[in-house]
Amino acid sequence: MQITVNGQRRDVDVEDDMPLLWVLRDELGITGVKYGCGIAQCGACTVQMDGLAVRSCQVTAASADGADITTIEGLGTPDAMHVMQEAWVEHQVAQCGYCQSGQIMQAVTLLDTNPDPTDDDIDAVMSGNLCRCGTYPRIRAAIKTAAAKMQEA
Repeated sequence: MQITVNGQRRDVDVEDDMPLLWVLRDELGITGVKYGCGIAQCGACTVQMDGLAVRSCQVTAASADGADITTIEGLGTPDAMHVMQEAWVEHQVAQCGYCQSGQIMQAVTLLDTNPDPTDDDIDAVMSGNLCRCGTYPRIRAAIKTAAAKMQEA
C-alpha cells in the first residue's frame, strides 16, 4: 500500500484489513494518533484522510491506499504551531492530554469546513470526541479563538 502521511509518500506492506491506526503507529512510528476504544466511539484516533476527519481504528489499510493522511504531527511544530494548537495552549485545554490529538484533528476539520461555527455547530461536530477530563468548555473556547484568528489572517 502507498499513502501520503503528513506530506511524505510512504510505502507499507501490510494486510488489507489492518486498521490505519496500526499502520500509522506500528508500521510508521507515528504515535500522536492514539488508541482509545477501537470501535470509533471515542475519537482519540481521529486523523484527516483526504481532508475529512476519520476514526483511524475503523479505516482499513486497503481503504487508505493512495490517501493523503494528516496526523497531529503534520499540523505544526513546537516552534511553528498550527493556529488550533496555539489556541489549545492559550486556553490550557489539555489535562491528561490523551484525547487531545484526536480533538484537535476533529476541530481543524470543523474549521476547514465551517470557518465561523456556532456553539451548536461545535457541539455537534465535536460530540464524537470524548474527553474523560471534561474540558469541553475549554475546547469550545479554543475552537472559537482559532476561528477568529483564522478569519483575521
